[in-house]
Amino acid sequence: MTKKTLQSLCVYCGSSAGHDPIYAEAASQLAHCLVQNQIALVYGGGHVGLMGKIADAVLALGGHVTGVIPKALMETEVGHHHLTELIIVDDMHARKAKMAELSDGFIAMPGGIGTLEELFEVLTWAQLGFHEKPIGLFNTADFYNGLIDFLQHQVKQGFLRAEHAELLLMDADANQLISKLQNFEMPAGVSWLSRQAARTLGP
Repeated sequence: MTKKTLQSLCVYCGSSAGHDPIYAEAASQLAHCLVQNQIALVYGGGHVGLMGKIADAVLALGGHVTGVIPKALMETEVGHHHLTELIIVDDMHARKAKMAELSDGFIAMPGGIGTLEELFEVLTWAQLGFHEKPIGLFNTADFYNGLIDFLQHQVKQGFLRAEHAELLLMDADANQLISKLQNFEMPAGVSWLSRQAARTLGP
């Protein structure tokens, strides 16, 4: 399988660093992988928590970092002032749309409800067929095991198709996760829009 060129990845992560230093270490590991693969970081533009950790790590290694932040958050002094590029937008909806536009794929690190909301929005878009970009879950220290189990529960109960659950690529190792994203190909007929088109075309 030919590896696709990922020029930029959007990383969703917490505005907190968490209680365990392993999460900050994972941010540093992912930063190294991005720079080694010449992949630019796109993220939420903050200087706090894991957001600040990964941005600072990429910058320290000479990588390119684009932050996208709503002006209300910039005004509360959580914005990072030393990025390669900082884009200030009107609101959270514009932030998520711009981050998606600038990115060739997505990774969710450990985080809170904002991280989950961002992750499931791009996963929903993939399920519907609005994009074919790879989506990764960086499962540091088994942080997302409960979420992974719940997705399988949704599949078993008939609320989520197995092929849609499989759109979420998972790994606890940053190098392996990047490799999975580079090798991802959207399976034919998986998205809702492609299935509807097939029905319209008929036999």
